[in-house]
Amino acid sequence: MNSAQFKNVAAALAALEARVNAFLPSRYQHCYSSVSPNSMGSAELEYGPDGKVAWNQIWTTFCDLALAGGPPHRGKLLEPVTGADVAANLGCYRDVVAEIERAIGLAVGLPVVDGYAPGWVGVKCGSPVEAAWLQFAVTAENVSARRRVAVLQLPAGPAFRIEKEIKNVVVALAKAFHYWDGHLTAVQQHLAGEGVWEAATPDEAAKNPAEYEAAVVEVETGLREAGVSPMPSRYPGWVGVQMADEEEAVWLLRAVLAEQVLARREEAALYFPVNATLRASHAARVRRAFGHAWQLWTLLRQAAATSGEGPIVADQL
Repeated sequence: MNSAQFKNVAAALAALEARVNAFLPSRYQHCYSSVSPNSMGSAELEYGPDGKVAWNQIWTTFCDLALAGGPPHRGKLLEPVTGADVAANLGCYRDVVAEIERAIGLAVGLPVVDGYAPGWVGVKCGSPVEAAWLQFAVTAENVSARRRVAVLQLPAGPAFRIEKEIKNVVVALAKAFHYWDGHLTAVQQHLAGEGVWEAATPDEAAKNPAEYEAAVVEVETGLREAGVSPMPSRYPGWVGVQMADEEEAVWLLRAVLAEQVLARREEAALYFPVNATLRASHAARVRRAFGHAWQLWTLLRQAAATSGEGPIVADQL
């Protein structure tokens, strides 16, 4: 890479870094290398005199945001359940929804409303942009999330356990809301945009298999055009790409999220949403955002290996 190319790459990196810094809370700006992808460990549940979980007493601090490259709350995605699963055990489902509602009220003080469909619980936010930012943050924690205008939709299923899946939902929301409420400027609170990002549910993928597969092909084609090979399908609604290591995956995740593209990470694998209804807009945005980030990351690696002017990357991204 000659001097002019080196300067061009440095300029592109600076522009991307500016977008990432604008997107993230101030505590993460210009200090990405200090964000550990390793978990602090899960908080133990605390119980009140009534024997119920005291959801407002179980945190003294929060791990770094997964949006910023911190450890996702879950190692694997908490997927939405099917309508058939809900219908098969309505009693247990109602109990789970009631506990999630109680927990969210105690943990973050947001009102809970009926979900838009069986298998979802609605959390009424103050505005569509708040719901959009929380959706991005909760999804990055590997908990499924949707949005209906200003109502965040979180998963609920009859087999959800208090110490596992219910806790996952509550902790992911509490973590996201903590940063939204106390660490973002008014400008930053709008930076997730108001676009609709939804990964298809198992029911949606099964209902229109031909359209869903066409949407998968579009996203996979875009990723191949960017220079990477998609992984075999693991989750309905998601297309994954295995990166070389966590450092690479974290760098690319931040770069893509800063372009207002929904994404999440499982160790060194990145996942992007697929939805047949929104397939054209989703595929094009994923292709552009990931393609630009991957091209820049590739140039950065080349520059670090071959440039006589020293590495471009210091503490960026």
